Amino acid sequence: MLNDLLPFWSVSPAVYFIAVMVLIVNVILKNRDSIKTLAWIMVFIFLPLVGCILYFFFGRDTRKKKFIGNRLLSQIKQRELLQGDNNNIRETDEHYLPLQNYFYNASLAAALPADDVEVISDMGKFVTLLLEKISKAKEYIHIQFYIFEDDELGRTVRDKLIEKAKQGVKIRFIYDSVGCWRVKTTFYEEMRRAGIYVESFLKVRFPLFTNKVNYRNHRKMVIIDGVTGFVGGCNIASRYVKGVEWGVWRDTMLMIHGKAVQGLQSSFLIDWYFSSRSLISGKRYFPMVDSRGPALVQVVQSNPVGVVRAISGGLVKLMSMSREYLFLQTPYFMPDESFLLALKSAAMSGVDVRLMVPEKSDSLISQYASKSYFGDLLKHGVKIYLYSGGFLHSKVLVCDDYVSSVGSVNLDFRSFYHNFEVSAFVYDEQVARALKNDFLNDMMSCRKLTAGEYYRRPLKEKCIESLARLFSPLL
Repeated sequence: MLNDLLPFWSVSPAVYFIAVMVLIVNVILKNRDSIKTLAWIMVFIFLPLVGCILYFFFGRDTRKKKFIGNRLLSQIKQRELLQGDNNNIRETDEHYLPLQNYFYNASLAAALPADDVEVISDMGKFVTLLLEKISKAKEYIHIQFYIFEDDELGRTVRDKLIEKAKQGVKIRFIYDSVGCWRVKTTFYEEMRRAGIYVESFLKVRFPLFTNKVNYRNHRKMVIIDGVTGFVGGCNIASRYVKGVEWGVWRDTMLMIHGKAVQGLQSSFLIDWYFSSRSLISGKRYFPMVDSRGPALVQVVQSNPVGVVRAISGGLVKLMSMSREYLFLQTPYFMPDESFLLALKSAAMSGVDVRLMVPEKSDSLISQYASKSYFGDLLKHGVKIYLYSGGFLHSKVLVCDDYVSSVGSVNLDFRSFYHNFEVSAFVYDEQVARALKNDFLNDMMSCRKLTAGEYYRRPLKEKCIESLARLFSPLL
């Protein structure tokens, strides 16, 4: 018996070595981010079998190749839809015109006026407003969430959509097949039977093994009749309203009225084309709206296909333009080197830079990986606040009482490089101050991390954090 196994053991190391070397060469030749490349090489060397499996699910670019032709077509269509909107750009602080130009060139995002932009920091209020606006819909509802659970809240929203569909309102619904992999198909079939058009974004065959698979649609948006829209970090699940075991679920959404909603509409219709291969256009989806409010909004899309990472690049640019303060909230903090450098440079320039993250995360490995970045930030003057009132899921940046960003983007590699994301960049003093006040109120549920406390943590914890950080480009 032992003799029968000897050939296997003698060949197996050679097979592993050849397989690992092929994968390493393949990763190097892709010329991707050097940190991510090194992370994959480390996984291949120390965990060859596990590394091969992980790379099969998370590292390959097969989906990306399929996107390219359709993406170009969608960008052409988006340019056509927004072509006339450059004339609607209003006068704004000249200091931020380069940022607006960057977003337009990187994502075809026009800065459009809004009649009103309301900051929603209470998720119970968000649900109430969402159901109210759905009830008032007359022509159509476009709704898209990464997670849409079959629970008490999910069924409440679904039933309201079914009610409106029976009244003749046309409803298009996109869900992410990984984010919603626990939801049974009967949940969606009930919607389809009521006349709702339901599409899954990039359906996967084995969701149980791919809950972190690349190229997920992480966007959360609702567009109603082309004049009212919601965007932000909140999904549709009861825990977003009821909270978690250790406290409230702290999130942020924006409700937008007016012409600026067309930015959300364009993003949704491109995703609808990806999902259904049906190209939707027409004046009814981009109605003539004479918005006279003070706010300008740029709805910026980011995706894993284009060469330019529009949102992360814009955040880096905005940090370099900050003059007085820069407040950031994120549930996951595993950024790339360019983002870290911009954050540290702003703090060293005298800008009041404050980063707020949850003290307890819903992902233990992400929590450890995030902590590994804190020492370098503290050393360069960045103030770090650990939110202990529950789970901080808010994805917000606010700068100098004028520019703010609310959307679906986490400050990590996955959001920057892999996911389909969206953020609304708002140029308005009132919105910026509302988000700033929310941040200051949240600080009352935080404790400030000191350098002394950080460097006194146990050696075991430091080692776990450093190990987790090695995997941060892959999480």
